[in-house]
Amino acid sequence: MTTTRFINANVIDTRNGQVLPDRQVRVQDGRIVAVSDTALEGADDQVIDVRGRYLMPGMVDSHVHVTAITPNFALLETLSPFYVGAKSSELLKDMLMRGFTTVRDAGGADHGLASALEEDSLIGPRLMYAGRALSQTGGHADMRGAGQQTFEGCFCCAGLGRVCDGVSEVRRAARDEIRKGATQLKIMASGGVASPTDRVDSTQFSLEEIDAIVEEATAANIHTMAHAYTARAINRLIPRGVRTIEHGNLMDEESCRLFLEHGAYLTPTLITYDALAREGVEAGMAEHLQRKVYDVLEAGHKALAMAQEHGVKMLYGSDLLGRMQRYQLDEFHLRKDVIPTAELLRSATCNAADAYGHSGDFGEVIPGARGDLLVLEGNPLDDITVLTRPEEQLLLIMKAGKLYKNVM
Repeated sequence: MTTTRFINANVIDTRNGQVLPDRQVRVQDGRIVAVSDTALEGADDQVIDVRGRYLMPGMVDSHVHVTAITPNFALLETLSPFYVGAKSSELLKDMLMRGFTTVRDAGGADHGLASALEEDSLIGPRLMYAGRALSQTGGHADMRGAGQQTFEGCFCCAGLGRVCDGVSEVRRAARDEIRKGATQLKIMASGGVASPTDRVDSTQFSLEEIDAIVEEATAANIHTMAHAYTARAINRLIPRGVRTIEHGNLMDEESCRLFLEHGAYLTPTLITYDALAREGVEAGMAEHLQRKVYDVLEAGHKALAMAQEHGVKMLYGSDLLGRMQRYQLDEFHLRKDVIPTAELLRSATCNAADAYGHSGDFGEVIPGARGDLLVLEGNPLDDITVLTRPEEQLLLIMKAGKLYKNVM
């Protein structure tokens, strides 16, 4: 692999929220091997003169559904997985071109997509995947309608989740997803918007079932992420070792205390509710499900402010579905008036690595980290919206030492 040396770079130190001026950065064999304020030698290096622009690590979206080519999940489960994979390839390429070099899939993706991306058979970000999200009968990943006695598709094809009940079943399901290479397990632990038979304010899975899932993840040295809206759902999850809470729109002060006590992370996904409210039905969501969006839409903004006030660590997440995935960068707009710029940038970089148990592996421009780098015209620490205009601001994208865009 070519050794690349960036010179005259203003490096964004994401962990400390500062600019390191006039740096050289060497990437070799897919990893950063040196960051220096003096000249690095290397006659055979490919040299890229950044010319005072801003070099930062590739971004991380901690909540995506790369196979959610439609917000109609019942339809998705009947589609050919070959068709879904082909359409997902378009979504994945677009994510990389927005500057996301790593994404964490929250249900639906598998080892096949992850391997294709790793091999460059598909162009897109590095893919961490939960496999099938674990759901109880009638839970957030059970897409059967109230009057439906049988299922038209099958739970082994293109859906986002699998149904399991009881400690032995959830343990077997968790072990099966781990066997298939899951980098984290996803628990559907409360009601949701897109599921037809549950209520947003319901809790799902017994404590014993949750304990079994977390125990299996811990045994495999991976983390758990849990879909949860209400304080009642969140506050029973965090003490049991769930690492990241997804959404959290209806959390309370006790939730914040638990986040801090147990070192858990919150992944707000404000943009998906904004997008669903505006065009969910037009994009394919059933109208009666789209109405559930308003149960959590405004609450999400209040939860964000509460979490920031209490110092809860947060991750960047979008959770967008189908064609609405084009709004992936707009989460920055929805958070920027509440979250300080440096902290918002951390949520999309080093916080994710910390939350996943991979500190130093990505999300920072430091020796040993993956060679996932972006060059920007402007400084995102001065104006976070620089990141939301990739067509004009994002000049270079490197993932694992390979260039995917370079208009320097």
